[in-house]
Amino acid sequence: SRAIKTNQDLLPETPWTHIFYNDFWGTLLTHSGSHKSYRPLCTLSFRINHAVGGMDPWGYHLVNVLLHAAVTGLFTNFSRILFGDGYWTLIAGLLFASHPIHTEAVAGIVGRADVGACLFFLLSLMCYVKHCSTRGSSPSTWGWILGAGLCAGCSMLWKEQGVTVLAVSAVYDIFVFHRLKMHQIIPKNLTLFFSIGLLTSWGTALLGVRLYWMGNKPPSFSNSDNPAADSDSFLTRTLTFFYLPTKNLWLLLCPDTLSFDWSMDAVPLLKAVSDWRNLHTVAFYAGLLLLAYFSLKGSSNERECNGRTVMNGKQNANGHSCHSEMEYKTPEVKSSFASKEENGIRKHEMQKLQLPSTENIVILSLSLLIVPFVPATNLFFYVGFVIAERVLYVPSMGFCLLVTVGVRALYVKAQKRFLKNLVFCSTAALIVFYGLKTVVRNGDWQNEEMLYRSGIKVNPAK
Repeated sequence: SRAIKTNQDLLPETPWTHIFYNDFWGTLLTHSGSHKSYRPLCTLSFRINHAVGGMDPWGYHLVNVLLHAAVTGLFTNFSRILFGDGYWTLIAGLLFASHPIHTEAVAGIVGRADVGACLFFLLSLMCYVKHCSTRGSSPSTWGWILGAGLCAGCSMLWKEQGVTVLAVSAVYDIFVFHRLKMHQIIPKNLTLFFSIGLLTSWGTALLGVRLYWMGNKPPSFSNSDNPAADSDSFLTRTLTFFYLPTKNLWLLLCPDTLSFDWSMDAVPLLKAVSDWRNLHTVAFYAGLLLLAYFSLKGSSNERECNGRTVMNGKQNANGHSCHSEMEYKTPEVKSSFASKEENGIRKHEMQKLQLPSTENIVILSLSLLIVPFVPATNLFFYVGFVIAERVLYVPSMGFCLLVTVGVRALYVKAQKRFLKNLVFCSTAALIVFYGLKTVVRNGDWQNEEMLYRSGIKVNPAK
């Protein structure tokens, strides 16, 4: 209601420039009651919807679905850079397209902020990938990094977390494009150092302007929006805030119980160390740290033989799929590779055409999962929700990549054809069940009564 029905910024008689001074709900950003949600591009899209179809919801839903389709296509295209052509890229795309956690962002009109931010997030990332591949060999490389910066700014103007794409781009450059390990991060490559410096400077500038524009003051929220933030106990705040990312990951892993409203006591506060849910917290962070550690430490042997091309079933003596780089290439890349080889191109230049290793993909996936979620962790400022499923729209890309690379690793490790088929069929079943859950969950968004009924199980008091 506040974002569209009663938002004066959508009306034709209101000057369109007002959207750049007001928050997502049409309140002046410097007003004491503003939530500081500065998303002018999303509000502009609502205004265009209103100009074309008034308050008819059909047009608003159509735009959301089209945006989700565009994001899915871009994400699948980005997955090709990591997995090459074949089943693994398709699996990553299908996981993202069907994941039930996206229902709130796509079926709920105001969730367009997350979908639009993700669209420009991926556009920015793809531009930076182009910058990396053309750096030092083409003058257009700086046009690509300019495009990456502009798209990052647009992503932030759809929703605040969009600016985190700059950090993810840096991770891609260091760990995927350059394939560096932790002890190699100190930059010896001046072009790499310069590119990372540009990303850092642009991100700092965007955040500085954003903070200035909202009046240099953080938003304030009611106790029911974020009970932990209002708690007087430091222990309660700490334990609860550390636990909430665990709960969010569980919603990605097993989206069985979903709700549009996780406020109030939907997630009871953790008030003591003896609370058994702290075990989940410890397991969560220990798992993330171990996964990151072993990925960063990964040996050079594993990098050369990481199971990227497993479709034809060739294996080395250790049971790992290990093929020449020419076997993972598309016909266009093969011909390009062959011509470069004939011209005597150096070995390290040919290696740039190789797909990234499993360890590198895991590092990038973790950054996609964690970095865009950081603004919602209450680490730097309190947010106006306990859990919001729409916030997981961008991080879910990292989750889908992690699942895909994990399934691929299992497929490669399996020695028997039966086990390989079992892994593949289980993954297909997961995608089907995710899709069915999405269909069922969409039914909850048919009308207001059904939506509120669906939230009773999670938040009966509200």
